Amino acid sequence: MLTTTTLEPALSVRQVLGLERVLAGEPEVVAGAGQLDRAVRWVHVAEAADVGVMLSGGEMILTTGVLLAGDEEAQVEYIRSLHRAEASAVVLGLGRAFPAPPDVMRRAAERCGLPMVVLHRPFPFAELTEEVQSRLVRRKFAAVSLSETVRTALTGLITSGAPLQSLLDEVASHSACPVVITNLAHRVLATAGERSAVDDVLRDWERISRQAGGSEGDGWIRAELGGRGERWGRIVLCGYRGDAATGRLLADRGAEALVLHRMLGGSVHTWEEQSAQSLLTDLVSGVVPARQLLPRARAAGLPVNRRTFVPLVVRDGDPVELDRVLRLLGLPGLVAELADDATAVLLSLARDQDAKALAAHFALRLRTETGGGRTVVAAAEALANWDDVPTGLREALHVAAAVAETPAGQELPVLVHLRDVRLRGLVRLLRDDPHVQAFAERELDGLLCGTEGESELLPVLRTYLATGRNKSRTAQLHHVSRPALYRRLEAIETRLGLDLDDFEQAASVHIALLAHDAQQGR
Repeated sequence: MLTTTTLEPALSVRQVLGLERVLAGEPEVVAGAGQLDRAVRWVHVAEAADVGVMLSGGEMILTTGVLLAGDEEAQVEYIRSLHRAEASAVVLGLGRAFPAPPDVMRRAAERCGLPMVVLHRPFPFAELTEEVQSRLVRRKFAAVSLSETVRTALTGLITSGAPLQSLLDEVASHSACPVVITNLAHRVLATAGERSAVDDVLRDWERISRQAGGSEGDGWIRAELGGRGERWGRIVLCGYRGDAATGRLLADRGAEALVLHRMLGGSVHTWEEQSAQSLLTDLVSGVVPARQLLPRARAAGLPVNRRTFVPLVVRDGDPVELDRVLRLLGLPGLVAELADDATAVLLSLARDQDAKALAAHFALRLRTETGGGRTVVAAAEALANWDDVPTGLREALHVAAAVAETPAGQELPVLVHLRDVRLRGLVRLLRDDPHVQAFAERELDGLLCGTEGESELLPVLRTYLATGRNKSRTAQLHHVSRPALYRRLEAIETRLGLDLDDFEQAASVHIALLAHDAQQGR
């Protein structure tokens, strides 16, 4: 399981020196000025020369140096002992023991990198210890409270079956900065936070994520994700503006929840699949402009610079199988299951590659790997512009839906384009047009509003037109006699006020029926 960081809320030496009570003592930093951001875990008043043996690290030591006056060797050893004990700083009150900063102690502290501060005015050490200790206690209580608040909220989300995104949104609400989940190859699997801030982080993700490395500079705080002795990702707080200890707490609480979410099987899809699904769904919907989704695509590992994009869709396709074939052929792309049992594949090919041939090769290999049958890949034309990808994906979806409506006996190529589904494909593309909807209602009104309507006559009309007005075949498919079929066809002609033997009238009602079926999702 994940090993979390133990939070030790602290003030820095710089923050302590900025307190109003300390400023009254006219503090002056005489050594270790570059180490003022050291954490102060506690404050001790100590005059003993061997105080270092009593420390555990992170303490700020207050002293008058009364036991050190006149003994330079003891002064040097005093500083060294504090350094060995990893004290955060030493504060020397000037007075009778040391009327001026002792040069020996100052040089020793500088060599050790230990912040040394002198107070030029008399100062009651008790007031400082009280002030700092109370602040530290309040900070520790606040940290514990925050830890429990975040843990309770995340646990509640997990037990309620919330998706991964909800967990990330919760962490982002507390951190007030972009939150990113990556795999070990630095590919972004999910994000949360203000959209514009997230886009800024993702715009050059691979460079800045690797450049930041393992440090927590500039607020980049990480926690590893893994379980059963294996790491498989990390959560990153990008540009966290609070103190590092609180940032680590948030990252650790988030990591704990994410590990638990994954181990409990919070989704039937892996995080990689959810990432691809979210991106392709947003592209298809058009709610977010394609240009704004470019950073997400790049951060997800999809090559996007100077590429040719080929949108593909497979009805009832297995995303795992499609992804396996994609990897088998060495083709870069994203695979995701969308709505209505459609699985989308977005290929990203180099400009000098034959996009049409590679797409056909993928479709043929998929059919072979899935045991043949009627596995058909619907495709849009190859696209050189990322902004055209949403339209291409929607076109491929329309073609896939038209393929699903194609009569079983009709042969189709393994890679189907809009031109291959002809009128049926065109009607599907135009099905949401108000003029087409009005046309379908007008042409079929006599059947749609009748009492027998869909239950008897409309299926007969559909079969009759789909078989090329073959009466024998229609009677056979509906298990009725020829005279019974003739009576039904006459009833259809009467209700619709047309002559089915007239080619133009039959074609018109056939188009209307295709449009009606497309609108009904048939």
